[in-house]
Amino acid sequence: MAADEATKPHALAPASAVRILSPAGPVDEGKLRRGAAELGRLGFQPRWNEAALARQGYFAGSAQDRTGELTQALEERDTAAIIAARGGYGGQYLLEDLDRLDPPRPKALVGFSDVTVLHALAWRRWRWVSFYGPMAAAGLDCGAGFANGYDESSFLLALTRTSGGWNLPLQGEALIEGEAEGRIAGGCLTLLGALVGTRWEPETLGAILLIEDCNMRPYQVDRALMHLKLAGKLAGVRGILLGDFPGCEPPADDGPTVREVASRVLGALGVPIVWGVPVGHTQRPLLTLPLGVRARLVARGEGRLDILEPTVAL
Repeated sequence: MAADEATKPHALAPASAVRILSPAGPVDEGKLRRGAAELGRLGFQPRWNEAALARQGYFAGSAQDRTGELTQALEERDTAAIIAARGGYGGQYLLEDLDRLDPPRPKALVGFSDVTVLHALAWRRWRWVSFYGPMAAAGLDCGAGFANGYDESSFLLALTRTSGGWNLPLQGEALIEGEAEGRIAGGCLTLLGALVGTRWEPETLGAILLIEDCNMRPYQVDRALMHLKLAGKLAGVRGILLGDFPGCEPPADDGPTVREVASRVLGALGVPIVWGVPVGHTQRPLLTLPLGVRARLVARGEGRLDILEPTVAL
């Protein structure tokens, strides 16, 4: 397969089966049930079992059990998508075993936060297009258009539209104005840094790079961005999307903000940058961004992302 060739999952259709599982941290049952109900409202058939509610410390069960659940979901022929119940921590434990798999066909993998590592594996190992979007108990559970919920339009466009591209208003703020084209890559800042030096580290050359996270001090965001820079992961990036970074306020009123940190560290790259996009960790209805597809970033005003190709196949 050519290095730039992407494999797209089949589009979700009415009554498509969607597997919900917990690849990382334990999940609240009430939130999971509400998220499953929301998938049902959208016309899909959510599937989950008691393993999704497992608890073992800060993991949703043992690494072996979580790997087994995800392996089974990847091999199910009648499941169209895999949606994480939530993030947390623990996906890295699954990578070595999953890297040995050759799933029979691509599936839509959806999630954010710790699911960043699974997106990275899906791209590096199988060249799958995947989706940085809401999870059953983190976005879908709060409903479409509500605080801590999700954006229904981008979710459905990403997972169901099989012809042409589409435009995504970013609802942010242009830090560095301009336009750029490239493949969308990235995810949660902490996990992107944790993957550097592994065989699943992010491919950022020529990318529109998504960076988001939460509950970090500005100096910690600064350190993590500098890590990516010193590791060469910002060289050749064509544009950058930055999230809301909730819970990242400076400890003192006169301290630098994350926005200021990002402007200082990333502004020198001279590429278009949009700050404050409601993606991943956000209190606003979170957008669904396809990873691995070509897009044009328009960094003016609130910003816009033009998806230049279908993100799913017939």
